[in-house]
Parts: sequence; structure tokens; C-alpha cells
Amino acid sequence: MADHQEASVTLPSDPVSVPAARKYVSRVLTEWGLPGDAEVADTIRLIVSELATNAVQHTLGQSPTFTVDLELDRDEQLRIGVTDSHPRYPKRLPAAVQQDNGRGMVIIRWLAAECGGRLSVSPTDEGGKTVWIALPWQVPVQRGPREAAD
Repeated sequence: MADHQEASVTLPSDPVSVPAARKYVSRVLTEWGLPGDAEVADTIRLIVSELATNAVQHTLGQSPTFTVDLELDRDEQLRIGVTDSHPRYPKRLPAAVQQDNGRGMVIIRWLAAECGGRLSVSPTDEGGKTVWIALPWQVPVQRGPREAAD
């Protein structure tokens, strides 16, 4: 049984990429054994939507693409990272500014905590950043036919 699985997709920084990112993550997690109708699947889809939206909206044209990474370690922890090449880290906006938008990071942090996870941000070697969500994985991992034969 593999101790580590990874999947990644790079998409253009365009609003049409947000649902594409969500669908990609859903497909990979289903392959790894997460039922599409599981409550945590809905939470993960919302988190990915928020992170992808941030990568599209808040990079101010400085990131032509963004990358969604999925990592599953020892069937215990799922990490989801969204990387863009804009150097500015996400931040919470003052309450007065949050009337119509600006609550995405608060929502993401809350959703991750509700699932027993956490949010972190790390710099990339190229000067951008990756926003990571780490969540406990409580689903037996499904192996593809190639892995099962190993």
C-alpha cells in the first residue's frame, strides 16, 4: 500500500477555471475512495472553490495560472494546496470592508477547523505562495488497478 499519493492540475487564472478545479478535486478524491455524497466532500469542494476564486481574483493579473495540488499521506492526512505566482499573502479584511466580499479566508479557516484541519500559507521558490489546507483523512484509500498489482 502506498504511503503517499499526489495529484496536481494547473489551470489558467480565469473564472471558468474555478469549477474546473472543483471538478478535478472531486474526481481525484472519488478515485481515492471519498464518496461524492460525503459531507466532507461538500466541504472540500467549497474550500477548493474559495481558494481557486482567490487565486483568480486577487492576483491582479500577476499570476497567469494557478495550480491545485492534492497530497494524501499515509492514508491519514489530506493536504490541498492552491499556488499562484502573486507574492501578496491573503489577509483578513476589516469588518467594514467585508460587507460584500473579503470573507473567503475566514470561511476557509472555519471550514478547515470544523473538519479538524488547519490552514497555512507558504512561499514558493518563484516568489508566489501556496495556501494549504490540511484535513484528517478518515476514508480507506482506494488503489487503482496498477497499484493493487504492485
